[in-house]
Amino acid sequence: MPGTTSILYERSLPQGAVVRIRRVPPTAQGAVCAVIEVDRRAGTARESATDVPPALMAVEGATEAEVVASLLPFVEDDAAVARLLATSGIR
Repeated sequence: MPGTTSILYERSLPQGAVVRIRRVPPTAQGAVCAVIEVDRRAGTARESATDVPPALMAVEGATEAEVVASLLPFVEDDAAVARLLATSGIR
């Protein structure tokens, strides 16, 4: 479905933030695009349904399963998430 976003994977980090794989609109026809994001406000009074955290990494592939499989090693490892945050300059 073009133009739609949906959460494909989500888990809580030890400090309370949530790391997600979110499907986003693709840049090419027929492709599936997904990003990794960390929501530090999840579960707090400041959580917003409309604010989307910045993408830490993005991939495109032929299927949802393909993009999730390529991003899972990064979101399942707390140290990898910390490296992505550090690399992007997000504290």
